[in-house]
Amino acid sequence: MTSEITLFVNPTAGRGRGAQAAQPAASALRHRGFSVRTVIGEDAPDALRRAREAVEGGTGALIAVGGDGMASLALQAVAGTRTPLGVIAVGTGNDFARALGLPVREAAAAGEVVAEALKGGRTRDIDLGRVGGTWFGTVLASGFDSRVNDRGNRMRWPTGRFKYDLAMVAELAAFRPVPYRITLDGGDVHEIEATLVAVGNGPSYGGGMRICAGADLSDGLFDITVVGECSRTTLLTVFPRVYKSTHLDHPKVTVYRAATVELAAPRVTGYADGEPLGALPLRAECVPGAVRVLAV
Repeated sequence: MTSEITLFVNPTAGRGRGAQAAQPAASALRHRGFSVRTVIGEDAPDALRRAREAVEGGTGALIAVGGDGMASLALQAVAGTRTPLGVIAVGTGNDFARALGLPVREAAAAGEVVAEALKGGRTRDIDLGRVGGTWFGTVLASGFDSRVNDRGNRMRWPTGRFKYDLAMVAELAAFRPVPYRITLDGGDVHEIEATLVAVGNGPSYGGGMRICAGADLSDGLFDITVVGECSRTTLLTVFPRVYKSTHLDHPKVTVYRAATVELAAPRVTGYADGEPLGALPLRAECVPGAVRVLAV
Protein backbone atom coordinates (compact mmCIF):
# COMPACT_ATOMS: atom_id res chain seq x y z
CA MET A 1 0.00 0.00 0.00
CA THR A 2 1.33 3.42 -0.94
CA SER A 3 1.85 5.87 1.91
CA GLU A 4 -0.09 8.63 0.13
CA ILE A 5 -3.67 8.86 1.35
CA THR A 6 -6.42 10.93 -0.26
CA LEU A 7 -8.89 12.94 1.83
CA PHE A 8 -12.08 13.40 -0.17
CA VAL A 9 -13.69 16.41 1.48
CA ASN A 10 -17.08 18.08 1.39
CA PRO A 11 -16.31 21.39 3.14
CA THR A 12 -20.00 22.29 3.51
CA ALA A 13 -21.11 19.04 5.20
CA GLY A 14 -22.75 19.47 8.58
CA ARG A 15 -22.79 23.26 8.35
CA GLY A 16 -19.06 23.49 7.80
CA ARG A 17 -18.00 20.53 9.93
CA GLY A 18 -16.52 18.88 6.82
CA ALA A 19 -13.74 21.44 6.48
CA GLN A 20 -13.00 21.33 10.21
CA ALA A 21 -13.04 17.52 10.30
CA ALA A 22 -10.39 17.22 7.63
CA GLN A 23 -7.76 18.73 9.92
CA PRO A 24 -7.74 16.12 12.74
CA ALA A 25 -8.03 13.33 10.18
CA ALA A 26 -4.99 14.63 8.29
CA SER A 27 -3.06 15.06 11.55
CA ALA A 28 -3.80 11.50 12.68
CA LEU A 29 -2.64 10.11 9.34
CA ARG A 30 0.54 12.17 9.19
CA HIS A 31 1.36 11.21 12.77
CA ARG A 32 1.48 7.59 11.62
CA GLY A 33 3.75 8.31 8.69
CA PHE A 34 1.29 8.78 5.84
CA SER A 35 1.39 11.65 3.40
CA VAL A 36 -2.00 13.27 2.81
CA ARG A 37 -3.50 14.79 -0.29
CA THR A 38 -6.83 16.61 -0.17
CA VAL A 39 -9.38 16.51 -2.99
CA ILE A 40 -12.19 19.09 -3.13
CA GLY A 41 -14.23 19.34 -6.31
CA GLU A 42 -15.98 22.37 -7.72
CA ASP A 43 -19.19 20.33 -7.80
CA ALA A 44 -20.22 16.68 -7.43
CA PRO A 45 -19.20 15.55 -10.95
CA ASP A 46 -15.84 17.30 -10.66
CA ALA A 47 -15.26 15.86 -7.18
CA LEU A 48 -16.04 12.34 -8.42
CA ARG A 49 -13.70 12.77 -11.38
CA ARG A 50 -10.88 13.81 -9.04
CA ALA A 51 -11.59 10.94 -6.66
CA ARG A 52 -11.50 8.43 -9.51
CA GLU A 53 -8.21 9.89 -10.70
CA ALA A 54 -6.78 9.40 -7.21
CA VAL A 55 -7.95 5.77 -7.13
CA GLU A 56 -6.64 5.06 -10.61
CA GLY A 57 -3.37 6.76 -9.62
CA GLY A 58 -2.84 4.22 -6.85
CA THR A 59 -3.73 6.14 -3.69
CA GLY A 60 -3.39 4.02 -0.55
CA ALA A 61 -6.94 4.83 0.54
CA LEU A 62 -9.78 7.23 -0.15
CA ILE A 63 -11.13 8.87 3.00
CA ALA A 64 -14.57 10.49 2.61
CA VAL A 65 -15.01 13.47 4.94
CA GLY A 66 -18.62 14.63 5.10
CA GLY A 67 -22.05 13.02 5.25
CA ASP A 68 -23.82 10.23 3.44
CA GLY A 69 -23.74 12.18 0.19
CA MET A 70 -19.95 12.28 0.28
CA ALA A 71 -19.74 8.61 1.27
CA SER A 72 -22.03 7.77 -1.65
CA LEU A 73 -19.86 9.75 -4.04
CA ALA A 74 -16.76 7.99 -2.72
CA LEU A 75 -18.41 4.60 -3.27
CA GLN A 76 -18.76 5.40 -6.97
CA ALA A 77 -14.98 5.86 -7.10
CA VAL A 78 -13.82 2.82 -5.10
CA ALA A 79 -16.50 0.15 -5.71
CA GLY A 80 -15.07 -2.79 -7.61
CA THR A 81 -11.49 -1.80 -6.78
CA ARG A 82 -9.22 -2.86 -3.92
CA THR A 83 -8.66 0.71 -2.76
CA PRO A 84 -9.84 0.93 0.87
CA LEU A 85 -12.52 3.44 1.81
CA GLY A 86 -12.50 5.30 5.11
CA VAL A 87 -15.29 7.51 6.45
CA ILE A 88 -15.10 10.60 8.65
CA ALA A 89 -18.83 11.07 9.22
CA VAL A 90 -19.73 14.67 10.04
CA GLY A 91 -22.89 15.17 7.98
CA THR A 92 -26.58 15.09 8.83
CA GLY A 93 -27.54 11.43 8.46
CA ASN A 94 -24.27 9.47 8.60
CA ASP A 95 -26.07 6.15 8.13
CA PHE A 96 -23.26 4.48 6.20
CA ALA A 97 -20.84 5.18 9.06
CA ARG A 98 -23.44 3.93 11.55
CA ALA A 99 -23.72 0.66 9.62
CA LEU A 100 -19.94 0.24 9.82
CA GLY A 101 -19.85 0.99 13.55
CA LEU A 102 -17.72 4.10 13.04
CA PRO A 103 -17.78 7.27 15.15
CA VAL A 104 -20.40 9.80 14.08
CA ARG A 105 -19.81 13.56 14.36
CA GLU A 106 -16.60 12.88 16.25
CA ALA A 107 -13.98 13.88 13.70
CA ALA A 108 -10.92 13.33 15.86
CA ALA A 109 -12.09 9.86 16.98
CA ALA A 110 -13.00 8.88 13.42
CA GLY A 111 -9.62 10.11 12.19
CA GLU A 112 -7.87 7.95 14.77
CA VAL A 113 -9.93 4.90 13.75
CA VAL A 114 -9.06 5.41 10.08
CA ALA A 115 -5.37 5.99 10.79
CA GLU A 116 -5.09 2.96 13.07
CA ALA A 117 -6.90 0.75 10.56
CA LEU A 118 -4.55 1.85 7.79
CA LYS A 119 -1.48 1.35 9.93
CA GLY A 120 -2.61 -2.10 11.03
CA GLY A 121 -4.00 -3.15 7.65
CA ARG A 122 -7.45 -3.71 9.15
CA THR A 123 -9.93 -3.82 6.30
CA ARG A 124 -13.25 -5.50 5.68
CA ASP A 125 -14.97 -6.36 2.39
CA ILE A 126 -18.68 -5.52 2.43
CA ASP A 127 -21.60 -5.80 0.03
CA LEU A 128 -23.03 -2.93 -1.96
CA GLY A 129 -26.27 -2.48 -3.82
CA ARG A 130 -26.16 -1.53 -7.49
CA VAL A 131 -28.82 -0.01 -9.73
CA GLY A 132 -27.50 0.26 -13.26
CA GLY A 133 -24.13 1.95 -12.87
CA THR A 134 -24.87 3.47 -9.44
CA TRP A 135 -23.70 1.89 -6.17
CA PHE A 136 -25.31 2.31 -2.77
CA GLY A 137 -24.31 1.28 0.73
CA THR A 138 -27.40 1.73 2.87
CA VAL A 139 -31.03 1.84 1.66
CA LEU A 140 -32.92 2.25 -1.59
CA ALA A 141 -36.11 4.07 -0.61
CA SER A 142 -39.33 4.23 -2.60
CA GLY A 143 -42.85 5.38 -1.91
CA PHE A 144 -43.78 7.41 1.14
CA ASP A 145 -40.22 7.37 2.47
CA SER A 146 -38.77 8.64 -0.81
CA ARG A 147 -41.25 11.51 -0.73
CA VAL A 148 -40.16 12.25 2.85
CA ASN A 149 -36.54 12.02 1.72
CA ASP A 150 -37.22 14.46 -1.10
CA ARG A 151 -38.84 16.98 1.21
CA GLY A 152 -36.28 16.47 3.97
CA ASN A 153 -33.36 17.05 1.62
CA ARG A 154 -34.88 20.39 0.63
CA MET A 155 -35.24 21.53 4.23
CA ARG A 156 -32.54 23.67 5.83
CA TRP A 157 -34.08 23.44 9.30
CA PRO A 158 -34.20 21.60 11.61
CA THR A 159 -31.00 19.56 11.36
CA GLY A 160 -30.41 15.87 11.91
CA ARG A 161 -33.13 13.24 12.02
CA PHE A 162 -35.76 15.71 13.26
CA LYS A 163 -36.16 17.29 9.86
CA TYR A 164 -37.24 13.90 8.49
CA ASP A 165 -39.85 13.68 11.25
CA LEU A 166 -41.17 17.07 10.20
CA ALA A 167 -41.06 16.13 6.52
CA MET A 168 -43.01 12.97 7.31
CA VAL A 169 -45.82 14.96 8.93
CA ALA A 170 -45.95 17.32 5.94
CA GLU A 171 -46.13 14.45 3.44
CA LEU A 172 -49.01 12.80 5.28
CA ALA A 173 -51.36 15.40 3.85
CA ALA A 174 -50.90 13.99 0.34
CA PHE A 175 -50.46 10.37 1.39
CA ARG A 176 -51.89 7.59 -0.81
CA PRO A 177 -50.78 3.93 -1.07
CA VAL A 178 -49.68 2.90 -4.56
CA PRO A 179 -49.77 -0.42 -6.48
CA TYR A 180 -46.36 -2.12 -6.48
CA ARG A 181 -45.04 -5.07 -8.42
CA ILE A 182 -42.08 -6.57 -6.53
CA THR A 183 -40.02 -9.29 -8.20
CA LEU A 184 -37.48 -11.13 -6.03
CA ASP A 185 -34.53 -13.00 -7.54
CA GLY A 186 -36.14 -12.95 -10.95
CA GLY A 187 -39.12 -15.14 -10.12
CA ASP A 188 -41.03 -14.55 -6.88
CA VAL A 189 -43.59 -11.84 -7.72
CA HIS A 190 -45.66 -9.85 -5.20
CA GLU A 191 -48.34 -7.42 -6.36
CA ILE A 192 -49.50 -5.26 -3.49
CA GLU A 193 -50.90 -1.88 -2.55
CA ALA A 194 -48.03 -0.50 -0.50
CA THR A 195 -47.14 2.60 1.41
CA LEU A 196 -43.42 2.12 0.89
CA VAL A 197 -40.82 -0.42 -0.12
CA ALA A 198 -37.27 -0.05 1.25
CA VAL A 199 -34.39 -2.17 -0.04
CA GLY A 200 -31.70 -2.39 2.61
CA ASN A 201 -28.07 -3.29 2.11
CA GLY A 202 -27.56 -1.54 5.45
CA PRO A 203 -30.11 -1.09 8.23
CA SER A 204 -30.88 2.64 8.36
CA TYR A 205 -31.51 5.87 6.53
CA GLY A 206 -32.53 9.41 7.45
CA GLY A 207 -30.17 9.68 10.40
CA GLY A 208 -30.79 6.42 12.28
CA MET A 209 -34.22 5.33 11.03
CA ARG A 210 -33.73 1.54 11.09
CA ILE A 211 -36.22 0.71 8.34
CA CYS A 212 -34.32 -2.48 7.38
CA ALA A 213 -33.06 -3.24 10.86
CA GLY A 214 -31.92 -6.79 10.13
CA ALA A 215 -29.84 -5.95 7.05
CA ASP A 216 -26.32 -7.39 7.12
CA LEU A 217 -23.55 -5.78 5.07
CA SER A 218 -21.86 -9.14 4.51
CA ASP A 219 -24.58 -11.71 3.76
CA GLY A 220 -24.99 -11.12 0.01
CA LEU A 221 -28.69 -10.32 0.43
CA PHE A 222 -30.95 -7.30 0.72
CA ASP A 223 -33.55 -6.95 3.44
CA ILE A 224 -36.66 -5.64 1.68
CA THR A 225 -39.12 -3.97 4.04
CA VAL A 226 -42.65 -3.59 2.67
CA VAL A 227 -45.20 -1.47 4.50
CA GLY A 228 -48.58 -2.43 3.09
CA GLU A 229 -51.69 -0.36 2.57
CA CYS A 230 -52.58 1.46 5.75
CA SER A 231 -54.36 4.58 6.97
CA ARG A 232 -52.66 7.86 7.78
CA THR A 233 -53.24 7.17 11.45
CA THR A 234 -51.59 3.74 11.24
CA LEU A 235 -48.67 5.11 9.27
CA LEU A 236 -48.19 7.92 11.76
CA THR A 237 -48.13 5.31 14.52
CA VAL A 238 -45.83 2.85 12.76
CA PHE A 239 -43.28 5.04 11.01
CA PRO A 240 -41.67 6.69 14.08
CA ARG A 241 -41.04 3.20 15.49
CA VAL A 242 -38.25 2.73 12.94
CA TYR A 243 -35.76 4.31 15.37
CA LYS A 244 -36.13 1.32 17.71
CA SER A 245 -36.84 -1.28 14.99
CA THR A 246 -40.19 -2.15 16.58
CA HIS A 247 -42.05 -1.36 13.33
CA LEU A 248 -41.04 -4.81 12.07
CA ASP A 249 -43.52 -6.41 14.48
CA HIS A 250 -46.51 -4.59 12.98
CA PRO A 251 -48.92 -6.73 10.90
CA LYS A 252 -48.73 -4.29 7.99
CA VAL A 253 -44.97 -4.77 7.70
CA THR A 254 -43.37 -7.66 5.78
CA VAL A 255 -39.66 -8.33 5.26
CA TYR A 256 -38.27 -10.33 2.35
CA ARG A 257 -34.65 -11.27 1.63
CA ALA A 258 -33.25 -11.53 -1.86
CA ALA A 259 -30.09 -10.89 -3.88
CA THR A 260 -31.99 -9.00 -6.59
CA VAL A 261 -35.20 -7.02 -6.52
CA GLU A 262 -37.19 -5.30 -9.23
CA LEU A 263 -39.60 -2.55 -8.15
CA ALA A 264 -42.36 -1.16 -10.36
CA ALA A 265 -44.92 1.43 -9.28
CA PRO A 266 -46.47 4.47 -10.95
CA ARG A 267 -45.25 7.97 -10.12
CA VAL A 268 -42.68 6.81 -7.56
CA THR A 269 -39.06 7.95 -7.41
CA GLY A 270 -36.29 5.80 -5.98
CA TYR A 271 -33.58 7.20 -3.70
CA ALA A 272 -30.42 5.36 -2.68
CA ASP A 273 -28.17 6.66 0.11
CA GLY A 274 -30.35 9.75 0.04
CA GLU A 275 -29.56 10.47 -3.62
CA PRO A 276 -32.22 10.32 -6.37
CA LEU A 277 -31.98 7.37 -8.76
CA GLY A 278 -34.95 8.18 -10.94
CA ALA A 279 -38.47 6.90 -11.45
CA LEU A 280 -39.46 3.29 -10.95
CA PRO A 281 -39.22 0.65 -12.40
CA LEU A 282 -35.75 -0.05 -11.05
CA ARG A 283 -33.73 -3.22 -10.61
CA ALA A 284 -31.26 -3.51 -7.72
CA GLU A 285 -28.71 -6.24 -7.16
CA CYS A 286 -26.65 -6.97 -4.07
CA VAL A 287 -22.98 -7.37 -5.05
CA PRO A 288 -21.00 -9.32 -2.42
CA GLY A 289 -17.67 -7.87 -1.30
CA ALA A 290 -17.96 -4.93 -3.68
CA VAL A 291 -15.95 -2.50 -1.58
CA ARG A 292 -13.10 -2.70 0.94
CA VAL A 293 -13.59 -0.49 4.00
CA LEU A 294 -11.30 0.51 6.84
CA ALA A 295 -12.63 -1.41 9.81
CA VAL A 296 -13.04 -0.45 13.45
